[in-house]
Formats: sequence, C-alpha cells, structure tokens
Amino acid sequence: MSDTTTAPGSTRESSAGFEEVVTHTPVRDITLPGGAGVLALITLDNGFDHTKPNTFGPQTIAGLLTVVQGLRTRAEAGEIQAVGITGKPFIFAVGADLKAVAQATSREQALEVARAGHAAFGAIMDLPVPTFAFVNGAAMGGGVEVALSADYRTISAGVPAIALPETFLGLVPGWGGCYLLPNLVGPANALKVIIENPMNTNRMLKGPQAFELGMADAMFAPADFLEESLLWAAKVLTGETKVERPEVSREEAEWAGAVKAAKGLVDLKTGGKSPAPYRALQLVAAARTATRDEAFTAEDEALADLVMGDELRAGLYSFDLVQRRAKRPAGAPDKALARKVTKVGIVGAGLMASQLALLFAQRLEVPVVMTDLDEERVAKGVGYVHAEVDKLLGKRRVSPDKANRIKGLVTGSTSKDGFADADFVIEAVFEEMSVKKQVWAEVEAVVSAECVLATNTSSLSITQMAADLQHPERVVGFHFFNPVAVMPLLEIIKGEQTDDATLATAFATGKTLRKTTILVKDSPSFIVNRLLGRFMGEVAKVVDEGTPIEVADRAFAGLAPMPPFILLGLVGPAIALHNNETLAKAFPDRFYVSENLRKVVAAKKPAIYTWPEGKPVVDPEVEALFDKPADPVVLTTEQVRERVLGVLADEARRMLDEGVAQAPMDLDLAMITGAGFQFWNGGLTPLLDREGVSEKVTGKRFLPAGAASVPA
Repeated sequence: MSDTTTAPGSTRESSAGFEEVVTHTPVRDITLPGGAGVLALITLDNGFDHTKPNTFGPQTIAGLLTVVQGLRTRAEAGEIQAVGITGKPFIFAVGADLKAVAQATSREQALEVARAGHAAFGAIMDLPVPTFAFVNGAAMGGGVEVALSADYRTISAGVPAIALPETFLGLVPGWGGCYLLPNLVGPANALKVIIENPMNTNRMLKGPQAFELGMADAMFAPADFLEESLLWAAKVLTGETKVERPEVSREEAEWAGAVKAAKGLVDLKTGGKSPAPYRALQLVAAARTATRDEAFTAEDEALADLVMGDELRAGLYSFDLVQRRAKRPAGAPDKALARKVTKVGIVGAGLMASQLALLFAQRLEVPVVMTDLDEERVAKGVGYVHAEVDKLLGKRRVSPDKANRIKGLVTGSTSKDGFADADFVIEAVFEEMSVKKQVWAEVEAVVSAECVLATNTSSLSITQMAADLQHPERVVGFHFFNPVAVMPLLEIIKGEQTDDATLATAFATGKTLRKTTILVKDSPSFIVNRLLGRFMGEVAKVVDEGTPIEVADRAFAGLAPMPPFILLGLVGPAIALHNNETLAKAFPDRFYVSENLRKVVAAKKPAIYTWPEGKPVVDPEVEALFDKPADPVVLTTEQVRERVLGVLADEARRMLDEGVAQAPMDLDLAMITGAGFQFWNGGLTPLLDREGVSEKVTGKRFLPAGAASVPA
C-alpha cells in the first residue's frame, strides 16, 4: 500500500494562505479473482469522519495528480491491470474546497484552479488501463466529476445524495461535468442534474435514481458494496460481464430541444439575473461536437469568469451561512443552561400540531402527548402521525421496529393532565391572542414551574402572551415554517421576560430537531413574515394601483422561489391577510393591507391562480373581485422589482436598527432557510447591496464590500 499524502486528519496551508483539509489518496493493490489481475485502489480520505466530507483543494488535487502519474508508470510496466477509486465510509467526495475558490482574487488564479482539476481528472481518463469509480457515499460537484472520469462506475443503493449543484451557487460543473455527463446519459438527462435539480432548490438524487438515469453501470447494496464492486470489476476485465449503455444521440435537434427546455426553466427561476446556468447551457450544447480538450478549455474559461462574479461570491456567502453560522446561532445563551426534555406536550391536533408531533417523536425520541377539544380531533391528529410513519416505512426510510417505536411515542387526549410531567409544551392553536392566553392559563395550572411553554405563533407578541402567567419567564416563541418536515428554519423568539434557561432549552431542542435556529427579538411577525409582509403588501399595492398580476409576478424571478401571487396561494390568502393586518396595526405608516385581498378571503377563494394543463392562469372569478382603479398606474417588471426591493431595504434596515435580528447575516439566513430566497443572491442583503438599492434607500450598504461580492 502506498500513500503519497500527509497523515490522516492533517491540514496544510495552501499557496492562497488558507488551511486546507487535505483529502488523502492512499493506494492499495487488490488481486482480483478469476485471473483479472491487480487493481490499484485509490481511497479518498481526509482523515475525519463523515461529518467532514472529502473535498478537492489545491493540495488534494496536486496529490491526486502525483498518485495517478505514479499509477501510469506502474500500468505501463505491467504491474497493475486496472485502477479504482472510492471514498471513505459514507462519503465519496463533495467537490471543490470552496475556501480555495473564495480566495481567488484574480481571473488568472481562478483559471489555475480550473485547469488543475482538469489536469488531475484528465490524467485518470488517460491511464492506459481500465478505470473504475466505486461511488460508496455522497458525491457532489467534483466528486461526481472524478467518478465520470473513470471508464466504469458502480454506485451504492444507499447513497443519500448525488448532485452537480454548481449553478445553485453561481458556478458551472467545471471539471468535466458539462462535457462528460451529456455524452454519457444524453443531454436531457444531463440537464436534469446540471440545471433542473439545482434550480429547484438544489434537489439531490439518491443512488437508485442516479443509477436509473445512467450515471452508473451497476448498483449494489451498501453492506457489501466494495466487495461486490470489485467482483464486478473483475468480470468486466475478463470479459465475463459486458457493459452496455444506450447510445447517445448526436442529432442536433434533440440536443437543441433539451437545451431550449432547460433554458425555459432557467428564465423562469432566475429572470436572466444569474449568469451561471446560462453558461452551463452553452457548455452542454457545445458538448455534442466538441473534443475533450475544447470542452475542458471552455469549462476553464467559464469557471474563471464566474469565480470573479458577485453571484458566486454571494452563493459562497450563503453556503457559509447555512454550514457555519447556522450551527452557532448568534446570541444564543450557554448551552449548559439547557434543561433536559424527556416528554413533550402539544396543544392542538390539527395539521401543524400533527406535523410537530411527528417531528418531536422522530428526533427527540420521547413521549409526545397531543390534546384537542374532542376525541374526533385527537384521533385525527394521532392518525395523521401513524399514517405518515407508515409512508416512511413503505419508502424504507425507517425500519419496522423504528416505525412501531415512533407510533408508540405519540398519544392523544382531550385532557391536559398528561402534561403534568412534560418538560416542554408547545401550542399550535388558532392565531388569536385571547385563545393562546387561555391555552397557557390552562397549561400552567398543570405543568411544573420549570416546564418550557413554547408558542408556534407566526406573528403575535410573546411578551403579551406570557403577561398574565405566574411564570412568564418560561415562555418562548418557537416558530416553525410549513411544511415542518421540509423547511429548515426555526425562529426562536425571546420575550421581555424569557430567561436564559428557557432560551437555552429552546435552542438545544431546536438543534436536536435538526433545525436552523435563529434568535429573534419579540416584534410583530418576527423576521421572515415581517419581510414577506412588506414584500407582499407592496406587490399587492402595485397590483391594486393598476399593474396586472402576471406582470408583478414576473418581476421576482430569481429572488423568491416562486412568484408572489403563487406564493399567496400556497400560504393561503386568509393567513397572508392576517399577517398583513397584524403588521399594519403595528406599523400603519408602511404596511399595506389590500382591500382586494380582503375580498378574496371573504369569497373563500383558496388561491389567485388556477392550473389548467399544469400552467398558472389568474382565476377569472378572482379577477372579477378586484376593483379597477380609475387612473391605473401600470409599471414594467423592472419598475415593480425596483420599487419592491426598495421597501425591503427600508424594512431590513429598520429591523436591524430595532435589534430584531443580530446582524444582516441572520436576515439572510432566515430568508434562505425560511422563505427559499436564492443562494446566488446571498439571500437578501447582498442582492440589495449589489444592485445599489441599499445605499439609495438607506444611505449605506448592509455588508462590507467583499463579504458577499468579489474583493475590490
């Protein structure tokens, strides 16, 4: 066994001046059965467990190239008959070390990074013996591209994530992905991975999906994956197994059609505001006729351009927020103050309460008691949890034993007496202060003095809610986003009397629930709903003044995950109206409540759009409800966008001045994880800075130059 790198777990300072966690590339020789010869197996391993995945930084790339060059010499000497590459347990590799990308201060430096990756991966492709990639775990970006560089690929059925997420960040798959993948699986399938999945909030493929798409030649169970992969490789080498792949069409019309369809999605999702997916489309289109050298050179040039663009830097800023700041919430008290939670009470058994019950039972693995007004509602809530667990079981997401344990943890009652020994009680009842006050009065009569009382309110005052209780210090806001299982954000709101032990318990519980927790000052609608309220209110005002709904909706492609009036249908007109009315009551000078929206709610219309043939069309009945202004003011999409971004800048500055959030980074983290704002915009404030809106409206930037943009 040979190892050309440093000791496992070590780091090196790169030429760019940052500490790179080096992914080592040790090699061991494996004698294959059936006379297939010797396979030299490279194992990618940075020396840490799966929580720190393998990445490709400058030192790693250089080390890999050196190893591959050595293997070429051995292959030419007849010492080895094949080369394989795999990863450490649970991880194959997750791409370029983004710290190295962020350190590039010139286009030439960016070009060097691009060329280095191509040199190392190209060396694998040029080996004079067959090469195999055994994808045993998560593979993203450069991890997928190094696998594509091999002649053959196997994949584990247990791989949780396969992706080329670059366009989500503001890059392109630039180490062969835009050339190798379409020439392996065809342009339509390749664009699903390169464009469609990243544009849909960075969707990932699982191992079986990647195999079905043609990204691997064979799939094996996780338990004996490497052993089976080596046996399969031996059969390929001896000719016992023939690898057959569908022929990729070279028809220009087929490639052009796939690219055109993907461009339509990019236009819809970005509004032309992000260059990365358009560059990726150009590269894929060119891959039909380009030579490898031509394609790799084009990828180098695209990477160099994009690395020196603000969209990528904002994407890297977003990545840092969700990977680092989310793990260390600003302003959270010492975690040592947190109390242990051994039982949870949930007031309510409706949809939100039922989602919470499932989440708490799954993640905390403690008894959960749901209560509601009558047996029918309680039974429906518990039944929802059981049905969802059965779905997970059917998808093999949980074992039969785990499914039975989760079901057994969730019970229901019409009495709150079951809360007597609970450490944490959360309410998810009607969004009305008097109702919530009554609930907490009833709960306080049953629970211990130290039991945390958490409210899932989306807009009401925590301080006011706790005011009449004997122990207001143990009341805290615990605001989830819908759907609970999917949305990462959990806003934790500190009332005026909330003590540190309660707050610490809330943060510790949120972490165990695997949520992104952000500390928020008690204020109307908190962070996300306050910003969305200003956003939606201004859009509604623009429409009420005469701009067509469709024009207003088109103005926000590339900002929010969906157009505002489609979002309105998802949230529900009644909920959106309630949020706007709450904010308008608190801030009547700047929050607008649409009379047309009131009419929609009064008419009990569930949405603004209908979807004939899967395409959104404004509901004629809704349109008939809207009052038409006597002197309509019709804005263009750019005018709508500029106006609405202006009020968002104003509100964000006010919230920071009021201490609602700790810093601009928390506003951005909240809008990314709670509202789906785009990574390559940096959430919100980097976009406002980049477009000059921040200084125009508030007189200054939110972030220092270079924090989420190219360093000056």
